[in-house]
Amino acid sequence: MDPECSPRRLLVTGGAGFIGANFVHYWLARYPADRVVVIDLLTYAGNRASLAAIEEHPGFRFVQGDIRDQALVERLLREEAIDILVHFAAESHVDRSIAGPDAFIDTNILGTHALLKAARAVWLAGDAPLPGHRFHHVSTDEVYGSLGQSDPAFSETTAYAPNSPYSASKAASDHLVRAYHHTYGLNTTISNCSNNYGPYQFPEKLIPLCILNLLEGKPLPLYGDGRNIRDWLYVEDHCHGIERILERGRVGETYNIGGDNERTNLQVVETLCGVMDTLRPEDAPHARHIRFVKDRPGHDRRYAIAADKLEYELDYTPMHRFEEALATTIHWYISHETWWRPILNGEYREWVGSHYGSGCAASPG
Repeated sequence: MDPECSPRRLLVTGGAGFIGANFVHYWLARYPADRVVVIDLLTYAGNRASLAAIEEHPGFRFVQGDIRDQALVERLLREEAIDILVHFAAESHVDRSIAGPDAFIDTNILGTHALLKAARAVWLAGDAPLPGHRFHHVSTDEVYGSLGQSDPAFSETTAYAPNSPYSASKAASDHLVRAYHHTYGLNTTISNCSNNYGPYQFPEKLIPLCILNLLEGKPLPLYGDGRNIRDWLYVEDHCHGIERILERGRVGETYNIGGDNERTNLQVVETLCGVMDTLRPEDAPHARHIRFVKDRPGHDRRYAIAADKLEYELDYTPMHRFEEALATTIHWYISHETWWRPILNGEYREWVGSHYGSGCAASPG
């Protein structure tokens, strides 16, 4: 997109969450003349503090609201003259979906459907559909299921085979988005990404959980044998991929966004410990804190993304090497204690303790 072109008007759902907040920062830094409206319910993983640096930006607006509220979404689309909707809002943690799947059905399926209905009602109303509108849906590689050690990476034509309530709910939402394009003519695109890491990530996920635990000398819990494989994508590269799709992606298409960084969970944590050994040699070796815990039910063994379509069609390549971006992420958490310290409340400690053991939760101080 040309920064000199007419300003766009975006509605970003889940913009106070991890990836959504990073996207808002990324977008306004590149396109300061654009209007970005965030809607977020501010559930446990949504943090208004993640947007503090742009609160005073003249093109930014925050609305606390529920994506299932179709009337609210329609009102925002109309009064802000939105032409691009980027949908991040989702319940996204597999463990929580196993313990309580209802919230995942409500948010990921019903919430997405409410957004689609609102977009159709506003953008496709009457005889003059809004030209150039776009509904971009952010999904996950987990919808494709699990890979064997030597299986080829997931492509956009891989059959869906979700194995958790979380991935099943995301698969359903993907199908709804596709259906609204093919049935009603809504201009949609979908992206399926691999595991993200970077600033502003809620510390229930592996990398921030381990960073905070190391800062406090707590155990580093790893499920099973620690050899489950994931493709790791730095969040800024993910934002860059979405930008490419909004800029040049073909309407009705799906694009995989990967980091080309397959690592076992054990390798990720050992690399993290190596960085911490350099930063805090007095506490080395940090790997002594690794603890293997009981595996989660139905734990997928391997995910891998083939992002060839995005690379060839839209000229996308990830810009960050894993080791360097991981070090950047660690430095961010060390220097932003005022962001993460308030998160470590009773509910968070109880949740981590129930899944990994009571000694695995960092202290609120």
